[in-house]
Amino acid sequence: MTFWQRWIRQPQTTWLRKVIFQVHLWSGIGVGLYVLLVSVTGSVLVWRNELAAAATRDPIILTGSGSRLTDEQLKEAATRAYPGYSISINRAPDPDQAVDISLERGTDRKTRLFDPYTGRDLGNSVPIGLWAIRKLLDLHDDLLAGRSGRKVNGFGALLLVVLSFTGIVIWWPGIKTWRRSLRFHKKVGWRRFTWELHSMIGFWSLGFIAMFGISGAYLGNPEPVQDLADWLEPVTQANAGLRIVDSVVYWLAFLHFGRIGGIGIPCSVRSGLCDWATKSVWALLGLAPAAMFVTGAVMWWNRVIRTKAR
Repeated sequence: MTFWQRWIRQPQTTWLRKVIFQVHLWSGIGVGLYVLLVSVTGSVLVWRNELAAAATRDPIILTGSGSRLTDEQLKEAATRAYPGYSISINRAPDPDQAVDISLERGTDRKTRLFDPYTGRDLGNSVPIGLWAIRKLLDLHDDLLAGRSGRKVNGFGALLLVVLSFTGIVIWWPGIKTWRRSLRFHKKVGWRRFTWELHSMIGFWSLGFIAMFGISGAYLGNPEPVQDLADWLEPVTQANAGLRIVDSVVYWLAFLHFGRIGGIGIPCSVRSGLCDWATKSVWALLGLAPAAMFVTGAVMWWNRVIRTKAR
């Protein structure tokens, strides 16, 4: 048989599949924990608007027997509590609402609530739930490392694309048995079950995982992608605002899990069954890379680590 015939009928016997399998294996080992991290955090952040609404507390309204403090008096109270900080006062429309005061000293920034009558420090103005959501977003976008972390995130997303396409090559079992790899089979051992689960999730979620990886690579390093778009379709007066590449770049950012921004797809409103259904699908599919890592790690442990231990 020719190489192509062997690939169609018995791909397991070809040297190319063996090479691609090694690329897939070691790429998965190298970025597996990273994939698990961004997968889980991304699925949670699909619901970040709803989580933020649940974490937002009601305004603190206070009443006092005396007169309310002036801005200068509030600054003096804040300075006594936090010496050395520059102070900015943000009063709410309701004069009885706790006053939000921002304090900065170098790179340290605080936002505190103060009693408008007594100048007493009432605590952090940002609820712990909103703080946690913000940190989770920083972890997902920047790996808690600012711009450098975002660049690393973009490179990791490219490795996810590599895993996706090498995985679909490995998935191909041959022309006679390919349909069997699309579903589970009864009465199989746990090792076979893990393999079938890994293969089935990889096949049915390939498009979404590849999209997550490509869009993540763009969001991590947008400049090279934008430069490529400008090279493919240079900006002219005739195509300003109408370029196909601009639409592609827009949808790359819009479709990325965790970045729906409260708008369901293809919904035209910000609430309702369509919005919730779309977000649920996005959150579920966002966990597919995590499931691939877990099942892949189980197979690697069983085939490699346990075998060597024996």
